[in-house]
Amino acid sequence: MSAPSRCTSRLGPAIERYVTLKQALGRQYAAERWMLGHVDRFLAARDADLTADTFAAWCLTLQGLTTGTRRRRMQVVRNICLYRRRQEPTCFVPDDRLFPPTHHAIRPYLFTDEDIRRLLTAASALRPSLTSPLRRENLRLAIVLLYTTGLRRGELVSLTLGDFDTDQRTLLIRESKFHKSRVVPLSRDGAGEIDRLLEHRRTQRLPLTPDSPLLWNRSRGGNAYTGAGLHHVLHTLFRSTQIRTEQGRVPRVHDFRHAFAITALMRWYQAGVDVQARLPLLATYMGHVSIVSTAYYLQFVEPLAAAASERFASHCGALVTTRLAHGDAR
Repeated sequence: MSAPSRCTSRLGPAIERYVTLKQALGRQYAAERWMLGHVDRFLAARDADLTADTFAAWCLTLQGLTTGTRRRRMQVVRNICLYRRRQEPTCFVPDDRLFPPTHHAIRPYLFTDEDIRRLLTAASALRPSLTSPLRRENLRLAIVLLYTTGLRRGELVSLTLGDFDTDQRTLLIRESKFHKSRVVPLSRDGAGEIDRLLEHRRTQRLPLTPDSPLLWNRSRGGNAYTGAGLHHVLHTLFRSTQIRTEQGRVPRVHDFRHAFAITALMRWYQAGVDVQARLPLLATYMGHVSIVSTAYYLQFVEPLAAAASERFASHCGALVTTRLAHGDAR
């Protein structure tokens, strides 16, 4: 994506201020900036401001896209109009009730410990190849880290050996999605898998310099796995182990992140701790800019609902039973 040109329409100044604000808050906002540039060029070509008519005309240019994509783009325009209204109270704001219907969010697949055991067994059976002499070690490590840390796929493939602190047993995640770096403590299993990988690399005299990729392969002169490459090999393992969603689809790699978040929340519920007080810790660990972002992953799925019900029953069940026995239910 090329560098965005300066906005020139009547909406342009608001676009520039809005994007600057979002980026100052830690958002890259590149895709939205590109899309708003499209709106800016559309308005500039007509020497027009954003009104109900010009917005409707712009929406017609989106007809070839899916309803979900059209709704997201229309929502970005609505958000900037709401921002603009702070200084221009009479400016046009689209009515989101007229937007295409909302698609239901994709239901995440929650990997179980048994799923992970099957995946690790399948990865351990992989044979090395000329371009990937550490295929099984890399894949085992990827599965363990994704499941036990909730890393994003892009964060995982960007790791180098220098990011692993052998003494503190931590990983340094450098400037990820929201321009934020963070240190992630590892579980015993995660640190142990890295130790085993490093030992294999020493035995085979493969690169061990700090700038060497953690998930190293020999292709393209010794680079890291790409995000697409990791996606491909993990999906191959999902299919070979017959791990499927309720709809019969192969899980997404991102579902590891969902599983990590939900599992953490479940542990807190079962331990009887204050979950709300722990959410900032989870947001920091996962590299979110705020708790609002973390809430996206903590959907109220059945296991979590059952845990909440059990916790409520343990604290208030006797009270509810007593009131019912006295016919005081309302």
